Amino acid sequence: MSLVLAFGVVMLVSVALSGLAARTVLSTALMVLLAGALLGQGGFGLVEIPSDSGVVSALADLALFTVLFTDGQRAGLPALRQEWRSSGKALGIGMPLAMVGIALPAHYLAGLDWPTAFLLGAILSPTDPVFASAIVGRADVPLRLRRLLNVESGLNDGLALPFVLIFLAAASHETAHPGTIALELALGLLLGVAVPALVALALRLPLLGAEPRLQALGPLSVGIVVYAAADLTHANPYLAAFAAGSTIATLAPAAAQRFEHFGDLLSETTKFAALLVFGALITPERLSHLSPGDWLVPVVAILLVRPLSIAVSLLRSRLTGRERAAAAWFGPKGFASVVYGLLVLQSGLPEAAHVFDLVAVTIALSIVLHSSSDVPVAKALRIEPPDDLPAGGSGGPTRPSPDAT
Repeated sequence: MSLVLAFGVVMLVSVALSGLAARTVLSTALMVLLAGALLGQGGFGLVEIPSDSGVVSALADLALFTVLFTDGQRAGLPALRQEWRSSGKALGIGMPLAMVGIALPAHYLAGLDWPTAFLLGAILSPTDPVFASAIVGRADVPLRLRRLLNVESGLNDGLALPFVLIFLAAASHETAHPGTIALELALGLLLGVAVPALVALALRLPLLGAEPRLQALGPLSVGIVVYAAADLTHANPYLAAFAAGSTIATLAPAAAQRFEHFGDLLSETTKFAALLVFGALITPERLSHLSPGDWLVPVVAILLVRPLSIAVSLLRSRLTGRERAAAAWFGPKGFASVVYGLLVLQSGLPEAAHVFDLVAVTIALSIVLHSSSDVPVAKALRIEPPDDLPAGGSGGPTRPSPDAT
């Protein structure tokens, strides 16, 4: 119960300071992370959470699913159809380049063997613009840039999981099963499309229909069903989450619109909980074992690898130079990396603790840099909407509340 009390107090303080955070470089995500570190065993010791605790992985997994499900509802089929080229390049070119780009310093600077180095690259390749919401949520940012970041982050979390499993098996000297992994991807996509599609069709029957006051609970119910079904069938839950959200936005836009505000609050709540618990795992004792080379890996990953990989992948895209610069910078590491890092930590891999520590430092640094720089960078870039695109609305969220950063 002490964890629940700590969460309530931290969340209350974060909400109270969210107005200030919306106007400055202060970030609620950073505040919650620091609060977790102070309350954990590395600080005052008020909250004790073992790194192998199921609470940590369950919270991170639920937070990631919730964020992807909510983000998916901002990327209906029309948005996906319009921006598939840029998103496809970011996923098909930028993501593999990021994996390789992170694996190189992980091997040469941190001393990881090649399979483990590529495992780290796969873990850190997904992005999460929930920590850069001033870009994704600003109405004065071009719609195509917001869609690119939203779709890329929504899909790369699920697409990274097969690579994590393959490299984890290689690092553990076990045999990977590509057929099983491909089946999990297909099942995730199938569940994400089929469940909301069936519900949307059923609600069009004369005898059925949601009362307007309860319409927001429809997408929530679909999300719960998809989450449970993915777990029971071992389907890829993150691909299922984004696909389900996108399907709802396509087939039931009114329901998606009613769910938007509630979904944002739900995402913020799970995000705060996961960040608080994750912050409690970051202790001075854990970080004291890292070498100078280890500390360089997160810096290289965030400041060089992500910007260069996305810049290369978007060279021949329709984005302007400023838009490409924004897309290249805002590639924060978020809940997918937390979930995959915990998966490795609980795998029994000899270098598991080393990999997790590198992941933890990278995510912490990413939160500091990205969630604290989204507002000033967005203003400094002074990106204006192109003439052929609206400033906001259907393609992405307006910033729902000050505490989104």
